[in-house]
Amino acid sequence: MMKKVLIADDMHPSILTMLSEIGFSPDYQPNIQRPELLNIIKDYEGLLIRSKTKIDKEFLKHQQKLEFIGRAGAGLDLIDIEAVEQLNIQLFAANEGNSDAVAEHTLGMLLSLFNKINWADAEVRQKIWLREANRGIELKGMTVGIIGYGNMGKALSERLTGFGVEVLAYDCFKTDYSSNLVKEVTMEEIFEKTDVLSLHIPLNESSKMLVNDAYLSKFKKNIFLINTSRGEVASVTDILKNLQSGKLRGACLDVLENEKMKQLTAQQEEVYEQLFQMKNVILTPHIAGWTVESYRKINEVLFEKIKKMYGLD
Repeated sequence: MMKKVLIADDMHPSILTMLSEIGFSPDYQPNIQRPELLNIIKDYEGLLIRSKTKIDKEFLKHQQKLEFIGRAGAGLDLIDIEAVEQLNIQLFAANEGNSDAVAEHTLGMLLSLFNKINWADAEVRQKIWLREANRGIELKGMTVGIIGYGNMGKALSERLTGFGVEVLAYDCFKTDYSSNLVKEVTMEEIFEKTDVLSLHIPLNESSKMLVNDAYLSKFKKNIFLINTSRGEVASVTDILKNLQSGKLRGACLDVLENEKMKQLTAQQEEVYEQLFQMKNVILTPHIAGWTVESYRKINEVLFEKIKKMYGLD
């Protein structure tokens, strides 16, 4: 009997063919709402999701025969990992699928910030031609500190090899990864030497609001901050405060604390409005891993993990 796999979020259509080729029965319902999902999940052995579907204890009470949950992306913060593991449901993400996209986006944001490309472009479109006001700075000679040296962090270090920078990395879950790309260091060394800080960490209890005023005050230099991980890793209020004081020389933010722009609190509205007016801030709408290529590669990564789980590779 074919195993049924519910695809409860938008995914590249290639996943349907892939699953069918190994004898699975895919059911593509990207617009399914939670009440209906809870009602039908009992009929499926597999579930593929992106970011709209929360897997909590309530959800797990409704499943009866789930064998795996695949996350078409990098983060597992919407999933109760402990509860899933207690039920012996295999859980995997597709971090490898969008690491190249995230690394390129990170570098693109940084170079745009350094060379004032976003503001210069807007000015030229208004027939404003200011050269001296848009003089840039160079990345060469700086020290880039990477927090989290998984797929994303490593991919960024690879992209930085031609820029003449020193790349340092700290990862509380890994050791012995120094190479010609990166030097493994302590957080003390990150605080001491970093010019550009790039965050590539998952959202969990220990990382939530990690980057706050106290954290930023530990850096010896005034730094540039890049966050392409999760918005709740960094306090937007404290980012704004440190931009205003000059402790942060600039920021590249692909993610924000609250990304639902129509559901901001009054305080968030005020902070965001000030942040959005700053020339030394680059903002994008959580699209660092959102490329044409990664859309398909994520499927390929999930497919290989499903095949391996069932001994079909």
